[in-house]
Amino acid sequence: MTERETKRETKRRAVLSGSVFEEQIGYARAVVDGDWVHVSGTTGFDYATMTISDDVVEQAEQCLRNIGAALEEAGSGFPDVVRVRYLLPERADFEPCWPVLRRVFGQVRPAATMMMCGLADPRMKIEIEVYARRGSGERV
Repeated sequence: MTERETKRETKRRAVLSGSVFEEQIGYARAVVDGDWVHVSGTTGFDYATMTISDDVVEQAEQCLRNIGAALEEAGSGFPDVVRVRYLLPERADFEPCWPVLRRVFGQVRPAATMMMCGLADPRMKIEIEVYARRGSGERV
């Protein structure tokens, strides 16, 4: 890696998904800071169409697609995730999501927390936030 590439990689940079929320609220889907990738709380909206399913499991799957895209753009991936937070308004909605979450994180085993809280839009049933350290996980 050249000196210029090294400097570029250690600079902070924003990863944008194209969500209207990023523009309206003033945040980035993710921020790369050196080897760390901080992915904002991500909901189940399909950002291309700005639609969201009524089903919490489908929302969880879309959350993970959105997060996966942000991680990829940041030069990272799910194997690099070291911390995950699940935010849900309804406790009963968490367990139906477990198979989807286990499929992505079952081998990674990041530190995890589930919190019950209100979300910004009543259509949102789950929000997921992750931290990843680039190059820390084994690619599968």
